[in-house]
Amino acid sequence: MNPPTMKRLVTTILLLLWGLCAFAVQRSGTIVYINGAKYYVHTVQPGETLYSLAKAYAVSEQAIVRDNPSAAAGLKAGENLRIPYAAEKVEQLSDRKMRKTFDTHRIAEGETLYAISRRYEIPIRTIVEDNPSLDPIRLRPGSKLLIRKKQRGSEDEAGSREAWEEYRNSLNSVAEAGYAYHLVAPGETVYALSRRFGISEEELSALNDGLKPADLKAGAILKVPAADTTALQSTTPPLDTASACRPTVEEIEFRPLAAHESLDVALLLPLEVNGVPNANYLEFYQGFLLGLDSVRLRHGISTHVTLFNTARNPERIEELTTTEAFRRARLIVGPVYEEGLHPVVRHAEREGIPVVSPLAHLTKISSDALFQLAPDPEYKYAKVAELLDGSRRITLIYTERTDREFELEILQQLEGHTYQRHTYRYVHPSAVRSGHNPSDLTPLLENGDDNVFIVMSDNEVDVDRILAALASADTSLTSRGRTAPRFTVLGNARWNRYNNIDRTMFFKNSVVFVSTYHAKRDASVVADFDSAYIRAFGSLPTLYSYRGYDAAMIFVPGMYNDIQYDMEGRTFAPLQTTYLFGRREDAPGTHVNRNWTRVNYNKNFTITIE
Repeated sequence: MNPPTMKRLVTTILLLLWGLCAFAVQRSGTIVYINGAKYYVHTVQPGETLYSLAKAYAVSEQAIVRDNPSAAAGLKAGENLRIPYAAEKVEQLSDRKMRKTFDTHRIAEGETLYAISRRYEIPIRTIVEDNPSLDPIRLRPGSKLLIRKKQRGSEDEAGSREAWEEYRNSLNSVAEAGYAYHLVAPGETVYALSRRFGISEEELSALNDGLKPADLKAGAILKVPAADTTALQSTTPPLDTASACRPTVEEIEFRPLAAHESLDVALLLPLEVNGVPNANYLEFYQGFLLGLDSVRLRHGISTHVTLFNTARNPERIEELTTTEAFRRARLIVGPVYEEGLHPVVRHAEREGIPVVSPLAHLTKISSDALFQLAPDPEYKYAKVAELLDGSRRITLIYTERTDREFELEILQQLEGHTYQRHTYRYVHPSAVRSGHNPSDLTPLLENGDDNVFIVMSDNEVDVDRILAALASADTSLTSRGRTAPRFTVLGNARWNRYNNIDRTMFFKNSVVFVSTYHAKRDASVVADFDSAYIRAFGSLPTLYSYRGYDAAMIFVPGMYNDIQYDMEGRTFAPLQTTYLFGRREDAPGTHVNRNWTRVNYNKNFTITIE
């Protein structure tokens, strides 16, 4: 064989071997999302080249280099690359087969994929495979997930934890230079994490799609600076000067009940004080009983409740904790007032059982056994943050009388932002001889900006007049062919107690309230509860009745599952009000409800709840 022929043969063999290498590449089964883009995580094997990877994954070599700049200088065996995901054709199932194969889950605000996996006891990998467009760490509230029916109940807690940790490690193996991914441990807060990673809370929020403190959940995966690589190996945050000053709290591992076990509940309420009956707590008890009945019908859970009259007497409460009926309880609801909690909490810590404080805002006691049902003031304005962040023109409207508590809260929220003050003075039109009437608020609406008005008055008549003046100015400007003013009124929840205020003004002025509780009687779920309550007790329910119902509907089923996760990782909405539990930053043990209700009065005379 002559030399040219031999050269051609060698070249042909090399090309064939090169081609075989391309087809020998084993595609990775690990897929991650980074900054909204989907990638395979590929570990380079000896002999693999850019060409062979590009062929195997059906992408260009340039695309691989664009996401992995170091690959331009050659591949190194053992290194991890992120390969752009090329969408594959997916078999479309018929509607009938979809319904037979899958359940659906609507993602709630603040839910994590880990929590959803635990709720259905289904592998995380199965959820990801069945929902190809799902970014596991950036769930979209309100969107639906497919839950494969045959896989429900197939994954235990250890498996979910291992899979979630594996996903975090996969992300870290191909993270952008200077960044890493952190798995949030129970008790960690936005404040503590920002201190730990040396950035501001705002910067941490920006790295994670505008994360709010109230949305942080154990089991979430956050993008963080990667400067401190040793910190990422630990799930326990290092001490800092802020956390060192906080009290340490003993962790409690709550044991969930088995499905066949009956639940004993101790309900501690001040039904009478100094011989005088308290109707509010009787109504709470009645609502709680209806909740137990609903739990029995929906979940088949058997309960036994012992009602204790605490009479708002700490000594009496301490005596009650020694009774056999109290010591049988695996769930304690109450007492209502904080001063009676100490002996109850000490018993609960020893026995590893939860205590639900149904109405009080706790300030003096902190414990991992405690669950505060009332929303925590720290998170009151989280749901209206976009109204107060300085992106809109903010005007505080004052009168002769000011609600000082409301003013203090608002000024704290506005610290560092620009705002205007306007003093409203009512003058009857007949008394205006000439010139501008100081009661006319038209000038406040003529700026063409997005406006937020905050009325500081604590006088019912003045509030009513200001709302009427804003609505009148809006109508006047619009009728003259001007662009309709854009404005929202951030209201004070105390306005709901006023008897003579014109509530149509709430709609005309797009009033927004931040409320501890909302139950609109024309909502179907509330109307159904009202009907059941009237049939059972012969009277309309009150807010105390609703709270009692909520307490039973959340914590009684929770004792069979969610309690082992400290009730975190999901939201609860027995009626219209939503509850979301997490640790308080200044009291690391107590589990507080972080969710306040945002009530929006819309110009089309509808009310929406957030």
